[in-house]
Amino acid sequence: MLNFIDIVGQDAVLSRLQRNLAAERLHHGFLFSGMRGIGRRTTAEALAKLLLCENRQIAPNAGRVSYLTDDELLELPCDECESCTLMEAGTHTDYHYVYKELAQYHDDADVRQRKMQMLSLPVVKQFLLDPADRAPSRGVGKVFVIREAELMSLDAQNAFLKTLEEPPPGVTMILLTQKAENLLPTTRSRCSAFRFAPLPEPFVISKLLDGEIPGREATFWARYTGGSIGLGLEMSAAGMYEIKCGMIEDLAALGAGRSGFGDAWAKTTDVLAEAEVSRAKKESGANLSKAVASRRAASGMLLLLASAHLDAITMATGMDRPLVHDDQKAEISSIAGRLSQTQLAEIIEQLSRYEQLLWRNVSAKIVWENVALTCQSAAPLIL
Repeated sequence: MLNFIDIVGQDAVLSRLQRNLAAERLHHGFLFSGMRGIGRRTTAEALAKLLLCENRQIAPNAGRVSYLTDDELLELPCDECESCTLMEAGTHTDYHYVYKELAQYHDDADVRQRKMQMLSLPVVKQFLLDPADRAPSRGVGKVFVIREAELMSLDAQNAFLKTLEEPPPGVTMILLTQKAENLLPTTRSRCSAFRFAPLPEPFVISKLLDGEIPGREATFWARYTGGSIGLGLEMSAAGMYEIKCGMIEDLAALGAGRSGFGDAWAKTTDVLAEAEVSRAKKESGANLSKAVASRRAASGMLLLLASAHLDAITMATGMDRPLVHDDQKAEISSIAGRLSQTQLAEIIEQLSRYEQLLWRNVSAKIVWENVALTCQSAAPLIL
């Protein structure tokens, strides 16, 4: 488990947390927002380790956090007490990681059988609200980290607000979210908000290379994810690089009069959804809804198509911006040469509408047929 000073690329967040610690103004509720894989959970765990440490240490910054002066003081865990040892082992009874798939461990059999799409009230009550009211086992405090906090149902958020407004002594809650705007304003207003920035591209590439991802693919994921190591590793492991290369080749082939890609893309979406359902079951025992998995897979593929057309606009206009799909520059050039800038922009807008339709349960087959037609000639929606 990393300590604060080992976290890379989030010095603005770390410096603010450290200054709050130094001034003894640390909030009981935190909202860590930003894309996946950029250090939100790592920072939450580091903060939890520090808050639960029984013998915190003070040391000069000495250049370790760039937003702090050298003589400002850092508060750090001792790494020697029993609490630190338990946190490193992942067995600290006062650290609680809360996520929607905990439904499978709920006391109520009906809750265990549900295909959880939301972080429901029964899960929040059993694994957060009830434990928060109990005394800490080690006497220091309790820390709750809530993953995908934006998925909390309205009744769960309303129940959670009572604890967030008046938490028991020593209780700290850290909400992790990609979309803070999806939380109730009352939830957001009662948290100290921290926005996590994308990680530097060279750093992300180096970490992806360490994960044995080839150079061209590593560069692509670093750019496509906007600086997310975790998302790059996850998508690479799912075989998405090969899929994206095939889709870009399909787009280029549309200029040669080829068609029928809508059906192929729909089948790819179904394969990805089946794999995600199986992976969720294998990794956590969760009963992930096939419909939700299909929509997620389709959203990812539509974003890949949109990014290719955005690259085509970049190439057509000579914009000073690195191509995301630089590994397939010839195919991007073909797309840019076949369609006008106006058509490219219209395609990107249409792809966004198709994503909305998929989440409204419109037939996936019909949507993908329309997607292929739109990518070929910027044809409008014909549903």
